[in-house]
Amino acid sequence: MNLFLLRHGLAAERGAGNHASDAERPLTGRGERKLERVAEAMLAMELGFDRIVSSPYVRARQTAELIAKALRAQKLLEFADVLTPGNPPRAVVEFLDSMKPVPDRVLMVGHEPNLSELISLLVAGDSSLAVAMKKGGLCKLSAEVLSPRRCATLEWLLTPKQMGLMA
Repeated sequence: MNLFLLRHGLAAERGAGNHASDAERPLTGRGERKLERVAEAMLAMELGFDRIVSSPYVRARQTAELIAKALRAQKLLEFADVLTPGNPPRAVVEFLDSMKPVPDRVLMVGHEPNLSELISLLVAGDSSLAVAMKKGGLCKLSAEVLSPRRCATLEWLLTPKQMGLMA
């Protein structure tokens, strides 16, 4: 499996605007513009996915929708509560293991520190790996079989700035 992890783009600050909860914070205009460059880089890299799964939080949903539209992959997009903040990485692995048929290329859109914790679990087997994903950052992991232990290889981890240079 090739697992791609994308952190949502720049979002409104907590407490700013009329957002009743953290889940309702939208992307900022600047966040949308940066993600458009990320999408251009993904196109330039000729990335394609069997499934796109996103946290239902507004900023992640908007990120996933923008990327899916740019890749002409809206039909592949789904939302899963397992990607909301606070869920343990093992729950994400169980979710991925439950996918039938097993996809070869999955893009997951979520939040920090969840994504970094998932990377650490799959690459190091625990939380010892220090990983920091920037907003709009993209990571690729590869694994023969996913399990909640050391099972994956970190292929690359790109910042949005690096991706902007590729677009």
